[in-house]
Amino acid sequence: MTESRPSPLAIWISAARPRTLGAAFAPVLVGACLAQADGVLDLPVVAACLAGAVAIQIATNFANDYFDFLKGADTEDRVGPVRATAAGWVTPEQMRLATLLAFVALIPSAVFLVYTAGWPLVVIGVASIICAVAYTGGPFPLAYLGLGDIFVLFFFGPVAVGGTYYSQALSLTPEALVAGLMPGLIATALLAVNNLRDVHTDRRANKRTLAVRFGETFARVEIAGCLFVPIVVLPITLVALTGGHVGALASLLLVVPAVSITRRAWTLEGADLIPVLEDIGKTLVVHSVLFSLGWVLT
Repeated sequence: MTESRPSPLAIWISAARPRTLGAAFAPVLVGACLAQADGVLDLPVVAACLAGAVAIQIATNFANDYFDFLKGADTEDRVGPVRATAAGWVTPEQMRLATLLAFVALIPSAVFLVYTAGWPLVVIGVASIICAVAYTGGPFPLAYLGLGDIFVLFFFGPVAVGGTYYSQALSLTPEALVAGLMPGLIATALLAVNNLRDVHTDRRANKRTLAVRFGETFARVEIAGCLFVPIVVLPITLVALTGGHVGALASLLLVVPAVSITRRAWTLEGADLIPVLEDIGKTLVVHSVLFSLGWVLT
């Protein structure tokens, strides 16, 4: 790639992909506010959950940078953000070390959470690390098999929200698991747009995302479903099931931007989808704030 070389700090900030960190923040916020509404909020535990989620997200981003480079998925034709390894800004060995260090940064929060919440957090932590590496690495990389969407839905949804809630309450509620589907689905919409943007280069690299396997129309339908179910269906369902927390319906305000996002995703392709990605990232954060505050205040 011919991009001019940024400063070392700018390279690593770019490789960490800070715009993706909303996917780590949103489920922790939802889990924390559910705990607050149930009278079990523990701020040090929430802080540890957030630190762990951010560390895993950054480690996953570094690992993707490294493994996609090795597999030849990041070429001159790539229309997404520049990858540091493919651009020659860092060596593969440096990116591999950075991935390891990001996982090491997870240790303090992981130890604290295991101490406070016990063995279930060991299971969540180990599974998260394995899947973070296996997303694009290993003999059966999830993203290359079309399983990345399931990984994102599960780990950025019920696992993250349920894990945050459990770490404080030492128990789980059905509401926590159902609510977890909301950030998980919106994060999956983010991935689906990413895969739609890269469908042609992914096809050449034999990266069998759902967009590659089932076509661009399928990806666009997936995006629509992954936006409207969490924004409309799930908040109404949760309020109906609990008989309260009607303030959580404030998340319905995002129907308007969701319609705009879906319309653009249906008509645009390639680099023109980058602003759509940015808008879904904002929607993920705003949705979690509206739902969470509404849930707590009512």
